[in-house]
Amino acid sequence: MVKMKLPHANLIKQLINGRWMMAVASFYILACSGATYIFGIYSGAIKKELHYNQETLDTLSFFKDIGANVGIIAGLMNDMLPPWIVLIVGAFMNLFGYLMIWLAVTHRIARPPTWQMNLFICAGANSQTFANTGVMVTFVKNFPQGRGEVLGIIKGFVGLSGALFTQAYHAIYGDDSRGVIFLIALLPSLVTFIFIFFIRIITPVYDKREKRTFYSFLYLALLIAAFLSLAIIVENVVEIPLWCYKAFGAMSVMLVVSNMAIGVRAELAYMKQRPRLESSTVNGKKEQELSIANELPNVGIKATLSGKTPSSCQLDVNEDSSRKPKFVTKLKLFLEDWPQRGDDFTIPQALLSMDLWILFLSLTCGVGAALTAVDNMGQIGESLGYSPRSISTFVSLISIWNFLGRVGSGFGSEILLRRYRCPHTLILTMVLAMACIGYILIAFPTTNTLYIASIILGFCFGAQLSLYFAIMSELFGLKYYATLQSVGGIASPLGSYLLNVRVAGHLYDRAAQRQFVQAPGHMHGELKCMGHECFRLTFLIMTTVSGFGSLVSCVLAVRTRNFYSQDIYRRFHVKPDNGERPCESGH
Repeated sequence: MVKMKLPHANLIKQLINGRWMMAVASFYILACSGATYIFGIYSGAIKKELHYNQETLDTLSFFKDIGANVGIIAGLMNDMLPPWIVLIVGAFMNLFGYLMIWLAVTHRIARPPTWQMNLFICAGANSQTFANTGVMVTFVKNFPQGRGEVLGIIKGFVGLSGALFTQAYHAIYGDDSRGVIFLIALLPSLVTFIFIFFIRIITPVYDKREKRTFYSFLYLALLIAAFLSLAIIVENVVEIPLWCYKAFGAMSVMLVVSNMAIGVRAELAYMKQRPRLESSTVNGKKEQELSIANELPNVGIKATLSGKTPSSCQLDVNEDSSRKPKFVTKLKLFLEDWPQRGDDFTIPQALLSMDLWILFLSLTCGVGAALTAVDNMGQIGESLGYSPRSISTFVSLISIWNFLGRVGSGFGSEILLRRYRCPHTLILTMVLAMACIGYILIAFPTTNTLYIASIILGFCFGAQLSLYFAIMSELFGLKYYATLQSVGGIASPLGSYLLNVRVAGHLYDRAAQRQFVQAPGHMHGELKCMGHECFRLTFLIMTTVSGFGSLVSCVLAVRTRNFYSQDIYRRFHVKPDNGERPCESGH
């Protein structure tokens, strides 16, 4: 009996320890890590229960965006500590931040001062950077080929989480938007604690089914998005009872859980492939030597092609030099050994790179404008006379198309890059230009145009983020990727503050005050603005800003056209020693 159980136990152990089960656990954690994208659902409850005006609410939204995008602490921790510690810290921050907001909104504690609410939502939202960094950086190192595809699918689940939260919230709480705050406090932390130890660095190996498996995950994610879209249509066209919402919520959970089947199938297929690789030897070398070294992502193009060690290893100062001060010698070597695009930049080198600041400026414009639209969707819908159920539909549409933008730009941009050498930076330029259409539809709304605007802006918002993470990894390498992508994330809250707080919130309150002066009798309690003029000027400004960001991004596309004309992923190809072709990541 014992002998019969050992192979079964060994099989389970291999499944649990495999890369594909790590991938599945990553999807589960990230599918619960997009609470910041449904701020439009519960922002109205905060505004009403705590008696905020629009500028105060937008200031709260700004601190949310700071927390959600400034992940420098998470990045530095991830560079020094194992991923599970990063994830634990994030889980506790999520639970603390959102639970305190829920207690305040439901009046279980005394109304906190505004600065405390800003602190609570910043802490809760910042937990998202810990989840994203701990999972995403680990994922990219475990699957180094096809950055756009890898980042597209994992970031796509973050975008999809908003629609999943919306279905769960309607199924449990009906239309009580205060309940969704408790849901996003509890669920992400619980899922993280369950799957936390699956997230770890695993040496990448040759797997001929890798690309096929990623497309299987993609097809399932598209099926989830299609189901959620169908559920939204049914909920808006037909009056359905509560049990239907519960059924939709249960089906959504089941579809997400079914990723496990794809992961198990992929891991079993790799186990069958592995003995063949082990039996095929060249000069006595076993399958273990087919693995990509952990340090491979940390070696840049220049170092790989020339056979040189990374430039950071060449910064030793000759202690015997007496003519030049040590600082001057270090500075000279620092400048002479400047990395090329695709090499591993150190943090100081990246911060001194013109490419980074061009990318930073374009994202400040693009993501800042997109966040302004996403965070104000509740107030935009209310000012145009839409019902609370319609507003939750807008948020769900943004979430679904946020997902489609992430995976579409991830997989689509990789195909365009490999087949036509179309730079990711050029695709980012086109996405920023496309977003202007959505802003114009909000500035000049007609019947149901807000649904179309939600689709366009959701897609463009998701595509910008997915392309940004891919471009950062391609231009500046993976060695300090966890920190560098977090530094670049400062662009989002900076743009949000300038456009959301200083523009949208200020102009909304000014329009509301003007309406109150003209007709004081129709307003009671909170100050509201109703009509097209509430956000028209705001989104004309958003259109201009996003268009400017597109022009700035075009400059980066011109600067990097020669870099993207190369096979930038050549150094990640894993060649098996049994005569089989390496996996073609473009097909």
